[in-house]
Amino acid sequence: MDSNSFDRPLRSTAADAVKIVIVGGFGVGKTTMVRSVSEIRPLSTEETMTRAGLGVDDSVPGKATTTVAFDFGRISINEELVLYLFGAPGQERFWFLWDQLFSGTLGAVVLVDTHRLADSWYAIDRLEHHGTPFVVARNNFEPPQHSLEQVRGALDLPADIPLVDCDARRRESSKAVLLTLVKHLFALSSTGERSA
Repeated sequence: MDSNSFDRPLRSTAADAVKIVIVGGFGVGKTTMVRSVSEIRPLSTEETMTRAGLGVDDSVPGKATTTVAFDFGRISINEELVLYLFGAPGQERFWFLWDQLFSGTLGAVVLVDTHRLADSWYAIDRLEHHGTPFVVARNNFEPPQHSLEQVRGALDLPADIPLVDCDARRRESSKAVLLTLVKHLFALSSTGERSA
């Protein structure tokens, strides 16, 4: 993306804004997803990892930076609907921030790495605790080790929670995940209206 790609003012037709949180384990691609899909220059709180974090933070081969607060971006889904994206930090020592990030959130994306599925359990637990609807996206930075059905079984995901593939480095792939979440939220909303 060139620098002009980030010069997009909010459309005057924008009528609805939705806060979305992207969560998951350390190094799973949350910052990458926000960066790949944001139509504005993303706000990032990435810092260089230091020796002080050794033994405290997990290590991911080749990862030299880490998010210490959150990432922020924006994407217009259509003329009226805008998503504000908040990428949560993945290290356990920053999980206390998640509850604040979930405040006012309409939905979430749980990004998972099949090499470290257990890192996703805390995110799913917190979202369920808050009653926040979510979808799960298997990030394919590398060829996946498990099928989507194996991932669903390992995470004990009910059939009504969407589980999709993505490559967080690619804008269209990340956007497809967000569209899946929006459709899921609309489906839940219409089901709730019918049962009320």
